[in-house]
Amino acid sequence: MVQHVATVAFEGVEARPVDVQVQIAPGLPAFNLVGLADKAVSEARDRVRAALIASGLALPAKRITINLAPADLPKEGSHYDLPIALGLMAAIGAIPADALAGFTVVGELGLDGSLAPVAGVLPAAVAANALGHGLVCPKACGAEAAWASPDMEILAPGSLIQLANHLRGVQVLSRPEPKIQTLADNTLDLSDIKGQESAKRALEIAAAGGHNLLLVGPPGAGKSMLAARLPSILPPLSPAELLEVSMIASVAGAIEGGALTARRPFRQPHHSASMAAMVGGGLRARPGEVSLAHLGVLFLDEFPEFQPQVLDSLRQPIEAGEVAIARANHRITYPARFQLIAAMNPCRCGRAYDPGFACKRGPNLRCAADYQARLSGPLLDRIDLHIEVAAVSAADLVLPPPSEGSREVAARIKAAREVQAARFEAFGEAKLRVNAEAQGKLIEEIATPDAAGLKLLRDAADAMRLSARGYHRVLKVARTIADLDGAETIGRPHLAEALAYRALNDRMAAAA
Repeated sequence: MVQHVATVAFEGVEARPVDVQVQIAPGLPAFNLVGLADKAVSEARDRVRAALIASGLALPAKRITINLAPADLPKEGSHYDLPIALGLMAAIGAIPADALAGFTVVGELGLDGSLAPVAGVLPAAVAANALGHGLVCPKACGAEAAWASPDMEILAPGSLIQLANHLRGVQVLSRPEPKIQTLADNTLDLSDIKGQESAKRALEIAAAGGHNLLLVGPPGAGKSMLAARLPSILPPLSPAELLEVSMIASVAGAIEGGALTARRPFRQPHHSASMAAMVGGGLRARPGEVSLAHLGVLFLDEFPEFQPQVLDSLRQPIEAGEVAIARANHRITYPARFQLIAAMNPCRCGRAYDPGFACKRGPNLRCAADYQARLSGPLLDRIDLHIEVAAVSAADLVLPPPSEGSREVAARIKAAREVQAARFEAFGEAKLRVNAEAQGKLIEEIATPDAAGLKLLRDAADAMRLSARGYHRVLKVARTIADLDGAETIGRPHLAEALAYRALNDRMAAAA
């Protein structure tokens, strides 16, 4: 007789059903595991045998065959330990044969029979709920699984013995409750930054519309400080966004203690990051930084120091909002709708824009252009706002802290985002959240300037040689500025400010 236990295999953030088939037959003692399993799955036989022995059970001296169906689907990870062990326990009569009917099982076994947390419990719970199944998972992941549905049955034991006792009716396991991390008061506040009013204004616009932002300035001007305080003015994740972000974090094993967080992701990879680390990939095609920053912020400090191939790999995710990792044996798509915030020095020494400074390598503009040439034109064209962050003077530092902090700015950003959400819903695009996500015809409908603004835009498009992408991005930024001002239509002042944020990019291109 063959015992069946349901589990899952992960393809990106999707969980595909897998049937664990267990057969114990007469013959020479053997333990065979088939079904296109990777090294971690193949080693399950030793973990399972040791865990059963620690739980007071011994496998019979017979031929044991474990099949993971469908056989042509790659199986990766350690979460197959528990379904294999439960299938063997049902086959030898240690638990009722029908005890696992209607359950999807995931979990890693320790040699002492304890259950260790595994990655991907939330997508597994969502997939199990879609099939009408309950879920069996380690105790440490129970709170995470409980977010899938308040009605599904969830068993979260701490050990194999606890689960066996529950299935035999000797012990009752209570359903875990969903947990969320409490958001501690952010000690980083915009009031910490003295001066830099124009940079703060650009940061507010970027946060309100979800726009990409490039900060260019000398060392010590406050570029990293500004970027680090962006999360303090962003609104928390909505329930739908929370689940969307947590699915990626779960697959990456980045959820601690099973508690989800409503804080938007803020990823800050080092400039030595590889392409696989940035966009995802590797042996198991794990999500990269662009996916871990989904619906949040990807901050790239020392922007030109990243490898050019790594930076150019961001171009497609910025446009599409997702990244496709294609390999010889599989193709996986991860969501990657992030907000790019980049910071850089104007040149290698960082003093090219200092008044009275003359670079020994040649004219300042040429020195800066050589350094900035590491960034490709198509990538810079995808950045909506370019702002020059000037050095802070000693006179600014001795001033008292600004009266306006993150709380006041966050209130304006929340109001602007609510206006955008209502507008998109009225146009039948409820899935869109911010102006930066609008495309093509839609942005032309919601961001039509008045007569004076249209004339300015035409003249500026010719003078600045705006591409079609640059033209639409100027409209998006102008729409966000108008939303912050509470204006229904886009006027000449809104477009003038939006165009000013493209002037630095135009100057960089001319110097090159």
